[in-house]
Amino acid sequence: MLKIVFMGTPNFSVPILEALIAKYEVIGVVTQPDKQVGRKKEWQQSPVKKCALAHNIKVFQPVKIRQDYQDIVDLHPDLIVTAAYGQIVGMKLLNCPKYRSINVHASLLPLYRGGAPVHQAIKDGQKETGVTIMYMEKDMDAGDILAQKTIPIEEKDNCGTMFEKLSYLGRDLLLETIEKLINNQIEPVKQDQSKVTFAYNVTKEEELLDFSKPANVVYNHIRAYNPAPIAYTVLGDEILKIYEAQVLNETTDKKEGTFFLKDKNRICVACGNHSLLELLVIQPSGKKMMYAKDYANGGFKKHLK
Repeated sequence: MLKIVFMGTPNFSVPILEALIAKYEVIGVVTQPDKQVGRKKEWQQSPVKKCALAHNIKVFQPVKIRQDYQDIVDLHPDLIVTAAYGQIVGMKLLNCPKYRSINVHASLLPLYRGGAPVHQAIKDGQKETGVTIMYMEKDMDAGDILAQKTIPIEEKDNCGTMFEKLSYLGRDLLLETIEKLINNQIEPVKQDQSKVTFAYNVTKEEELLDFSKPANVVYNHIRAYNPAPIAYTVLGDEILKIYEAQVLNETTDKKEGTFFLKDKNRICVACGNHSLLELLVIQPSGKKMMYAKDYANGGFKKHLK
């Protein structure tokens, strides 16, 4: 049976790992080190680690995989599969398996190379995205393509819903691809360098909303960062995180960035091109996530001029 080492970290990776466990011999799992979270600084295992331990699979958690990889090489895997692992892996490890190393990437490469392809595709207002299975190379997400599959981005999708859809799409495409790969039934395709774009990890500065842009652009920004890292604005001296909103089919003469109440309990904000956005689900500073209409009847009124 094919011996596989799997490398991944978040929830996106778990269905892929479970499918490999069901069909092949997963001899080791590599994931990011445990991290401390919350005010109590409690140690948290990655979703992939929890899955591996539940199946009694040996787990490796190197702080720097490019330096600490020999134990993985010593497993003598036939194939390494990565899916949202979170570190750059050196070629000595990637080239050690019989069938090399392949990656499940959540974009239609060469579009959106990098760590935040789903966030960026939604933020850019793309109508579709997909999954690419490709060989791992030295440069990030630059390997030859083995397979691709496309999926639409619906108007109500956010980063969370798309990650879930792409995880299962990637799982199924990976299983098809592995079978063809080991049977020498795939002709790898080089990426078109003229079409390369990048989607680097989201920075704190990019989480801040810009209401000078049209409402549909702001809306895409909000859903692109839901459920994490969450887009926000600043009202007075308070941060207001915005989880959900909707574009209204009407215009306003109010200045861009002006927040106001509509119909007594609907929080709206004027955006570029006289467009209008209504906030639906928010989180004011120091409070839990709530419906915007509840905030409209409480703490929001102090921000009205």
